[in-house]
Amino acid sequence: MTETYDFVVVGGGSGGCAVAGRLSEDPGTSVAVLDAGGRNDNWVVTTPFALVLMVAGNVNNWAFNTVPQQGLNGRIGYQPRGKGLGGSSAINAMVYIRGHRSDYDQWASLGNPGWAYADVLPYFKRSEDNADFDGEYHGKGGPLHVDGSRTDNPVQQIFLQGAREAQFRLREDFNAEDHEGLGVYQLTQKNGERWSAARAYLHPHIGSRANLRIETRAHATRILFEGKRAVGVEYRHGKELKQIRARREVIVSAGAFQTPQLLMLSGVGDGDALGRHGIESVHHLPGVGANLQDHPDFVFGYLSDNPNFSGLSLKALPRLLRAIRQYRRERRGPMTSNFAECGGFLKTSPDLDVPDIQLHFGMAMADDHGRKRHNGTGFSLHVCLLRPKSRGSVALGSADPFVAPLIDPNFLGEAADLESMVAGFKVTRRLLETPALRALQKKDMFTEGVETDDQIRALLRQRVDTVYHPVGTARMGRDAMAVVDARLKVHGLEGLRVVDASVMPTLIGGNTNAPTIMIGEKAADMIKAEMRAT
Repeated sequence: MTETYDFVVVGGGSGGCAVAGRLSEDPGTSVAVLDAGGRNDNWVVTTPFALVLMVAGNVNNWAFNTVPQQGLNGRIGYQPRGKGLGGSSAINAMVYIRGHRSDYDQWASLGNPGWAYADVLPYFKRSEDNADFDGEYHGKGGPLHVDGSRTDNPVQQIFLQGAREAQFRLREDFNAEDHEGLGVYQLTQKNGERWSAARAYLHPHIGSRANLRIETRAHATRILFEGKRAVGVEYRHGKELKQIRARREVIVSAGAFQTPQLLMLSGVGDGDALGRHGIESVHHLPGVGANLQDHPDFVFGYLSDNPNFSGLSLKALPRLLRAIRQYRRERRGPMTSNFAECGGFLKTSPDLDVPDIQLHFGMAMADDHGRKRHNGTGFSLHVCLLRPKSRGSVALGSADPFVAPLIDPNFLGEAADLESMVAGFKVTRRLLETPALRALQKKDMFTEGVETDDQIRALLRQRVDTVYHPVGTARMGRDAMAVVDARLKVHGLEGLRVVDASVMPTLIGGNTNAPTIMIGEKAADMIKAEMRAT
């Protein structure tokens, strides 16, 4: 017998966890969550250092590839995405950043009332339990724990000294009035452990909320429609093909790649493109899968003799063993590292209104997302472009729901992005050339001898890739290419809503996990208001 719930949430990532957790607070509202992965409640997920086991491989990770990127000399890029409850919040670097207030004001100006900064700030605060900050910009008592770094790594102070020497401002709180400057990041951690969206919104309620059902290893294959109304979801669980019904709504929260894929597999998208895969069109919506945006990222890498960095080295093994013992005793030290411990936001030109690049200072030498290993310890410094002009797409590679979608970020597709990245490269190198950071460098792995703008452009095309922030493929708006309205309801259909990063009309200037959780919080509030009204 097919089970029926008020809401069926497809995808237990950051947005899905938040909306499901909040909706199920009302015992009279039944919620089912389907996720293709596992529960993600083991030590691999909760131990921050163990992200190295996930990002570079297929542990809790879809590990997607892109199509060849013309702007990157035809290279195929890598797109790790979290698989299982918590989604990418279960495998990411845990950096707690909201973006700039102007990002959200822009969303509202594009025809999305209710999404200006003043509108979304209460939802950021509601989600948050911040151990360090309070007041106008921060929340206490929310389900998402936010804390400072517990690594006690002295390299953080060396990074800050380099920032002073380069005459960049220092900043303690990147989520207040302004965020320009460099500093040590706050993290989605509690007591030195990862605090994923699942740990915040779902795990505490599994088995205790009779109205909340969590189905893992459940791969959604299509949304079920009766006419123009979504009424349920078909999914594969083991060898069985099952169905689940939604009395009120199907909420798609499968992320910037798999949300458009599921919509298209279900007959929602560009009708001609769907027809080429033999999929009958339920509703022609050409914007599904369009407008993909992501932060292009370049990584400076250095080997170093400083004993506080990680890497493949016999010398580093005793430190690692000590770190494991310390973590077991105190939940402090190197095992709590998110690697990207420091960073911040800078302008490549003083006449810019807001910072246009973000830095992530990593406590290991990363090459190709950690997939290429080098002997020795070292560090990395990422620089990403916050508001690229390039737009990509997600398309079906097959009508088979188990075949990955075709992901095209179109990195450096616009000439202006390449020039902005050149400027970002130079600003970042200015920091690296300070006495404090020069003293850390034993060997320059990627940029030695690169001096001219043409050499920088060539190197960028050889090495740029994602910093893991894809958004926009089911964007909010009112025009013909918009997929959802300001209430996140899919245009032209009933009983169908999208709640994840794919609804962002433009890419925010920062990490995307906290904003996606905010979207889930706001969506739940809007849904509850609609239920009260009816």
